[in-house]
Amino acid sequence: MITVTFIRHGESEDNTKHIWAGWKDAPLSELGQKQAQAVAKSLATTKFDYVYASPLLRAFATGKAIHESQSHNPPFAVNPKLREQHFGHAESNAWALRIPEGQTADSLMANNIYPVLPTRADRFPEGESLEDLARRAEEAIAECVMPHVGETGVHVAIASHGLCISELIAALLRLDPESRRDVSYTGLLNTAWTRVTVCWKNDRSKDSAVLRVHVTDVNQCEHLASLASHIWNFRVDTSPVAKYNEARAFFGGKLDANIPATTAEI
Repeated sequence: MITVTFIRHGESEDNTKHIWAGWKDAPLSELGQKQAQAVAKSLATTKFDYVYASPLLRAFATGKAIHESQSHNPPFAVNPKLREQHFGHAESNAWALRIPEGQTADSLMANNIYPVLPTRADRFPEGESLEDLARRAEEAIAECVMPHVGETGVHVAIASHGLCISELIAALLRLDPESRRDVSYTGLLNTAWTRVTVCWKNDRSKDSAVLRVHVTDVNQCEHLASLASHIWNFRVDTSPVAKYNEARAFFGGKLDANIPATTAEI
């Protein structure tokens, strides 16, 4: 059996701007750097045998912080298939969860405001749909997880992005015909982690490609409690809390972003 821990990146400079930022490569904000150090410290006593990260700065820096906290210097690899969903023409433009009454998607986009797309098959021009991201996530699982299945006691850390992580976990669950599909593993907070165990069923060979996948921890973020008092020192000229929280929820992988805000979540 192996264990895989998926860690969402710390807050990026774009996370506070309410813009589409999939492949737009903003670095961690000052708060995001503190979050990355906090999660790295909290996971320092968890022995990772391999650390993988998206090449985008916010996830790469988070992954490096975790890697550098490991005393035994495990292998560190960057995989571009761990990048966030690519939003094409919407990148860097304003984000909107809903289309206001009396307006249309076309009228919003004419003003460089791009509303959330209605289905998994939809994509912005030159971007990826969620279905495209799901296929890429399957390739990432094949490259970053499957080579280690069958090893004993191996622990893999993957630093990625909210929407991508939700598809990575779904890709793993699809490999287990008996896995639960009625539980949501979306809405990750910045630097929150979700953990999964993976093994072959009934000692079958790899050729059967049937796994036992079990999600053991979801959206773990206790390490953020120590940062609660710093939040408003870093965010002073931003939109209201509810608006920020909607964007945080959506880009954490939760398509229905109507969840209450708390200081610890922000």
